Amino acid sequence: MSITIHQASVPVFVQGLKGLRGVLTKAAAHVDAKKLDPDALLKARLFPDMFPLLRQVQIATDFAKGCAARLAGEEVPAWDDVETDFAGLIARVDRAIAYVEGLDSALFENAEDRDIMLTRRGETSVVKGLAYLQTQAQPNFFFHLTTAYAILRKNGVEVGKKDYLGSA
Repeated sequence: MSITIHQASVPVFVQGLKGLRGVLTKAAAHVDAKKLDPDALLKARLFPDMFPLLRQVQIATDFAKGCAARLAGEEVPAWDDVETDFAGLIARVDRAIAYVEGLDSALFENAEDRDIMLTRRGETSVVKGLAYLQTQAQPNFFFHLTTAYAILRKNGVEVGKKDYLGSA
């Protein structure tokens, strides 16, 4: 049995994003219950040279929507990084879920062989859709999801594996 690139991407992104929404919701409740300054978590980092929680969430959503759009042959939607609180981050995650789920699965036909053009730091490269999904988009998506989770856990938010997996 084989699976389509749509099946290998969209449900994976959606589950990860739902888990992210769950841990952010718990973080917002944690801040309220402990009467903390939300910035204590929103600006928290695992290490000084790493991005803060806010940026980790923005990047994770960018990888989900960007990969799905590219694989579907669509223009990647540009979203301004304007979120400053948990409500804004949760809304961004919900927006990413809606975007990814809203792409018609027919758009993904033959996406594994589609040329995906990427530009980073002024350098342009072309990779095939399957290689892009497996070696760039999903690993980066999971890196930023995991880092967001780890920032929250390190700072006392009571989240666990079930929350991360989106199955709580």
